[in-house]
Amino acid sequence: MKRIFPLFLLLFSVTSWSQSQTVLKGKIMANSTDLDGVHVINKNTEKAVVTENGGYFAIHAQPNDTLIISAVQFKGKKIKLEEKDFKETVFYIKLEVMVRQLSEVVINPYGKITSESLGLVPRGQKKYTPAERKLKTASGVDAQLGLSSSASLDPLLNWFSGRTLMLKKELEVEKKEVFRSRLEGMYEEDYFVNTLKIPEEYVQGFIFYTVENERFTAAIKAKNKTLATFLLNELAVQYKKIITDEK
Repeated sequence: MKRIFPLFLLLFSVTSWSQSQTVLKGKIMANSTDLDGVHVINKNTEKAVVTENGGYFAIHAQPNDTLIISAVQFKGKKIKLEEKDFKETVFYIKLEVMVRQLSEVVINPYGKITSESLGLVPRGQKKYTPAERKLKTASGVDAQLGLSSSASLDPLLNWFSGRTLMLKKELEVEKKEVFRSRLEGMYEEDYFVNTLKIPEEYVQGFIFYTVENERFTAAIKAKNKTLATFLLNELAVQYKKIITDEK
């Protein structure tokens, strides 16, 4: 009998939790026909679904849960669910289409002509960024492979002079600039201000703060926008606390 009672409590807890979670049926609305593939994330449970069949979705949630809506073609949105939202047959979410205006379009009819196609360099040759090339030249170390590629005296002299250390730091700065550029390409400034509630004057500081986070940069590198959006919300909470503490 002593063993049955804890088992009953466990079953009761699981049943109570499942009953508190309701399937919220919703639909994305926007001035676009491309409504499939929109990520709907429950920030509280860290569960996510993707819209299909013209923007419809179903996700487990409960009142006071926060939904994060994310897609490349739309501006991101965050919604805190209320009791009334679960009384609707279909919960509609209105999104704004992401408009990217190009300042100039240049058509290059010779786009397929490269140094490789002209035979100037061997095909498949490894490509380096400017910082990687400088580090490889100065230290004899391949920044991508970490292997020595030179037996000359120059790398040793550069190591003693501190030039190698300086170039390694320059490479790290370059990598962070790449992540910063990718982040700004994925999210518009109004997403940081209106959705994440970062004060406009602190947006650039927040961007630099995010690229220092290894989990976030790994998500950006893997092009996992669902995870990146979730981590971005966590980092925003931390950053706003830092701003408040400084004030």
